[in-house]
Formats: sequence, C-alpha cells, structure tokens
Amino acid sequence: MIFQPAINVFLLLLLFTPIAALVVWVLVRAPKDAGRSTAQTRNHRLLWALRLAAVLACFVMLLRPGIPGGATQTLATDTDIVLVVDTTASIVAEDWADGEPRLDGVRADVRTIIAEYPGARFALLTFDAAAELRMPLTTDTTALVGSLDVLRPEVTSQSRGSSIGIAATLLEQTLASAAESSPDRSRMVFYFGDGEQTVSSDPESFAASAPYTDAGAVFGYGTAEGGPMRITSGGVDGTDAGYIQYQGSDALSVVDEQNLQALAAELGVEYEHRTADTEPQLPEAPTTTTNYAESGEVGNVTELYWIAALVLIVLLGIELARAAMLIARLRGLRTPKIDSAGPETGSLSLSKRPSRRKGEPDE
Repeated sequence: MIFQPAINVFLLLLLFTPIAALVVWVLVRAPKDAGRSTAQTRNHRLLWALRLAAVLACFVMLLRPGIPGGATQTLATDTDIVLVVDTTASIVAEDWADGEPRLDGVRADVRTIIAEYPGARFALLTFDAAAELRMPLTTDTTALVGSLDVLRPEVTSQSRGSSIGIAATLLEQTLASAAESSPDRSRMVFYFGDGEQTVSSDPESFAASAPYTDAGAVFGYGTAEGGPMRITSGGVDGTDAGYIQYQGSDALSVVDEQNLQALAAELGVEYEHRTADTEPQLPEAPTTTTNYAESGEVGNVTELYWIAALVLIVLLGIELARAAMLIARLRGLRTPKIDSAGPETGSLSLSKRPSRRKGEPDE
C-alpha cells in the first residue's frame, strides 16, 4: 500500500484532527437529558459514529491510497530540441490545406515531432520584428502545445518588416547554454517559416549554431501562387478585420524556398517544403537516444481513493435521508385538520393542545 496525498500530510492532519476530536467528544459524552431513553442514547451515538466515519473517509480519500500495479516500458530521448517558429504576418497566409493559415500546418508538424521524439526536452523560440524565447527547455509537452495553440502573429499595424535570420543570435545562445549545462545530450533544431525577407538587409547567418546542432530540419510553408493574409490586431474579440491590402487588392505572401535552402545549409540540416497532404520526413534521433530496454520500467499505481469516495457518498445519502424525514415530520405537525364539529361549514381548526396550569400533570 502506498499513498499519494493530494496536499501535504501535515496540512491534512492539521485540518482533520480538530474536526475528528470534536466528533469523538460528542460521540462519547453522556447526554445531559436525564430523561432520555436507552434507545435515544443509542441512536445519538450511532448518528455521530456515522459522522465520524464520514470524516475518516474524506481523510483517506485525500491521502489517495493505492497499490503498486503493472510496469510499463518507456522510451527516453536524451535530446534537446529547439523549435524556431516564424510569427510574422505571413505565417497566417491562407494557402495551407483548403485555405487554412500556414500556422495550422506548423502546429500539426510540431505535434508530429513531439510524438516522434518522446522524452526529449523542447524549447520554443519565435521571431517577427524581434526574436523571443517563449519557452525554455522542458519535457512538459502539454505546455508546449498550449503555447502553440495560443500563438498569434505580430500586430499588422506594428509590422515594419522582418528578417528570416533575426533569431540566429538567440538560437546560438540557447544551444550553447544547453551544451554547457548538458554536454552529454544531443541537440536538434527545427525551423518553421516561409522564407520571406521583408527588410532590405541580407538575412543573418545561422552558421554559428551549426556546431551545436546534431540534426533537425527546415520546414517551408506556402505556395508559389501565394496566399492572402488577414489583418491581426492582437485583440481577443475575434472580429474579422479583413485582409491586408496592397495597391487596392489582397496582398499575397509567397514562399521563398531559395532563402530557406540557404538557411538549412547554414545549420547543416535538410530542407523540406511542407504541404497538408504529406507527413514531415523527420530525421532519426541522434545516437544518444536510449531504447526501450535501456530506459527501464516505470511502475504504475492502482488508485483506491474511489472506495473511500463511495463510502462518503453513502454516508452523505444517509444524512440527507434523515434530514428529509425530519422536515416531513415537522410539516406533518403543522398540517391543519378539518373541524369535526362543523363538517357542513367546512371550517378548519388547527390541532392544538390545551394549555395547562403550573403544577398540573401531563395527560
């Protein structure tokens, strides 16, 4: 038997000890009413014994008891993966699948990567007019997916152009820091973008990150025909502000595969143009990846707190039934009765005992 308490055990004891002590005191104390019968005393103690059982059931439920169950083999990937995602206005150009934004394709591909490298640590880095580390290295893939789900492109009115290589310096720093803290782990880089260089300067080089990169890929999104881009305001009201305009018509964003291929060469990884009807071709995990046999087994626990929860539900049901009976009895005492002396008139009179004088015995 093992326990996995919902909160600290000392806090549980601090909370439940005074309550249990009070219930025990009421249970064992002698009734003050000397005229109370043995049956009434027995019912009193039974009632408070049930209440004590409810307190103990609640305490056990919060302790979360369990028993060790079977074992499950796990696959651990001793790899740090950095995801570099374009968040410029062009990432929501609607030429992915059937008119969906390119960002939907990025999200789908990241989920595929997470499934391909279980146990890896992931970092999320985004860039538009500036680069930002959204999430440092972590094994919490649920948080990573949540961050991508709420990811939005830069506000259109604040866009002043961007470089596809603006994240080069931050990527190098992130990889260098990972290599320094965990030199025995491999490092992978995945870049997601359309390759559009919307500033006049040349893109920054990613060559400085190549020595820290063991594998990865550059994924390109978009079509040669281009896709329209919706105006983004940064608000949460969901208002459709229309599309970005250029010379009286919808502005189109097209993929620049030449820029993306050059970026992939700088990192020393492969380039792949992504479409909705194909799965990404992911590289094999580096050789430091462990296999099932080396990863060992993680023991499962069969939870037993539900038994205490069922007991608590039964005891609460008994309390509710008793309360309903008392309410019904009180209503029955107050119910008006028909006056037997005057059935013709249909008059009503309340059942009431005559008052007795002081010292007069009960009837």
